[in-house]
Amino acid sequence: MSNDKPQGVCADYFASIVGEENAVCLWENIELGQQKRIQRAVASGKSPSCIVYPRSQQQLAAVIATAHTNNWRVLPCGSGSKLSWGGLAKGVDVVVSTERINQLIEHAVGDFTVTVEAGMKFSDLQAHLAKSRQFLAIDPTAPESATIGGIVATGDTGSLRQRYGSVRDQLLGITFVRADGQIAKAGGRVVKNVAGYDLMKLFTGSYGTLGVISQLTFRLYPLPEASGTVVLTGSAEAISQAADILRGSALTPVQADLLSAKLVSSLGLGQGLGLIARFQSISESVKEQSNRVLEVGQKLGLDGAIFADDDEANLWQRLQKRIHTTATESVITCKIGVLPTAAVEILTQVELGLIHISSGLGLLQLEDKNQVLKVRDELRSVGGFLTILEAPMAVKEEIDVWGYTGNGLPLMRGIKEQFDSKNILSPGRFVGGI
Repeated sequence: MSNDKPQGVCADYFASIVGEENAVCLWENIELGQQKRIQRAVASGKSPSCIVYPRSQQQLAAVIATAHTNNWRVLPCGSGSKLSWGGLAKGVDVVVSTERINQLIEHAVGDFTVTVEAGMKFSDLQAHLAKSRQFLAIDPTAPESATIGGIVATGDTGSLRQRYGSVRDQLLGITFVRADGQIAKAGGRVVKNVAGYDLMKLFTGSYGTLGVISQLTFRLYPLPEASGTVVLTGSAEAISQAADILRGSALTPVQADLLSAKLVSSLGLGQGLGLIARFQSISESVKEQSNRVLEVGQKLGLDGAIFADDDEANLWQRLQKRIHTTATESVITCKIGVLPTAAVEILTQVELGLIHISSGLGLLQLEDKNQVLKVRDELRSVGGFLTILEAPMAVKEEIDVWGYTGNGLPLMRGIKEQFDSKNILSPGRFVGGI
């Protein structure tokens, strides 16, 4: 069959696989909000013909195999909450959503592990785990709508990496559908994978370019007995000193971030730059560590406050929402990496920004492409990086989203060639147009 496909023909092929009503939706019938999310992920000039919702790994495999046979380009997604991140996919014929492949496979309470299908909502998983006083130690963007597969595909960890590490540090096993429609596994109970790659590390943050994630196994942690958050605000110099002291101390925050002045004021936390640190442990430890951070702040002339219970939960929710919600569609959201000791200097130059005090990873909201290029150059000069997550289509078409200057591109292209020789999965979304 030719890969110049009439919309109906493409949809008919997939309908014969997934079978159910509403499991294949033609482009013109897709809800407007969903259309806009998809359009922000694909290069202009062509809309996908349809979106397909398989309900099982087997259906997903058959859908991908059909696309592979017909050379149809596929944009995989979960709920679509992070579809607008990364580069623009080129020439997409069909969107394949794993949203309905969303079952809990196994929760081994005693082993602190859980296996879930990729389309399960993060919030639904956490609600289930909480019944056994356990949780998955990730705090992703859009936690209510984000799917587990989408979180892994975009490597979206959040501030909890301070204590628990990144997504890939918590991933024990992965099942995915290859570009040719074959189901493959790595990790978990599989001792060795045939390809010889650490597939869990490869797939974390691969933006759907290597395969479509269908199932995942994670390590879990016990829910802490108590939680408390300290916020220090004041001059850039004093905040920088406080961060240095906290990094070099024996204190063990689970989250610790530096906040720009506008972010501090917009959350009603005071004036100047901010340092926010969360402690979770037994209640005596939380109180002791929180008070020690307050004392550090007092000695440096910083204002300080402790948040607990609902006030604390509300503060972290508002912080998450504020850093990811843009005031206008022209605002550009960027992920950055910088030496932690240089973080305060960067935050003094931007309006809205948050940087983790230990990893130096963070999020900035920038006004226009000129500011993006200026901050990117500055970060590069100190060994850092800037990647655009969300931006108007025109910006993504004009400047390199990833800004990668390393020497790994030939290796990345070789891996892509091995996993997806026809280049049908998320073509163009990753570094170097992969």
